[in-house]
Amino acid sequence: MSALTYDARTAEERVAALGLEIPDYVNPPYGGRYGAMKAFHHTGKLLMLSGMTPEGRDGVMLNPGRIGDDVSSDEGYAAGRKTAISVLGLIRLALGSLDEVESMARTVCYGVTTPDYLDVNIAGNGANDLFLEVFGPVAGRVASASIGVMSLSRGNSFEIVATVETKRDASEYVNRA
Repeated sequence: MSALTYDARTAEERVAALGLEIPDYVNPPYGGRYGAMKAFHHTGKLLMLSGMTPEGRDGVMLNPGRIGDDVSSDEGYAAGRKTAISVLGLIRLALGSLDEVESMARTVCYGVTTPDYLDVNIAGNGANDLFLEVFGPVAGRVASASIGVMSLSRGNSFEIVATVETKRDASEYVNRA
């Protein structure tokens, strides 16, 4: 089924059908490798997530390096997709369920690239395509920018910062951070 086809399943049901393993950011808490930062900020119906990279909870990176040099476009896409799965984990941490997402509002995607690499959007599409698969063609279609950069923390090839619209006001959720 295409991500642009109507699908009555919930986001959590789609995740299960896709066989995605969503990381749990409760224990150990998010952010320890990168210093004193919070996982998210939730105000009104906007949930702003901290930056995520294509790393497992154990710190193992997927496709570190530079896209257009030692990381191919396909590997950049895979890094974007893995990063999006981690974003889903932060959303669960903040809201308790992916079914609480009204819409993926915005992503800013950073790819470490060679100066002459022109397809930075491919890595960003890895993330944004996953959001379409999980949240469907309306809630999953995101406003996005993909930016080529010279370096990211720990040698990661990709990072994403996301903003999510929630179904309820922040005051109605249990503080999970």
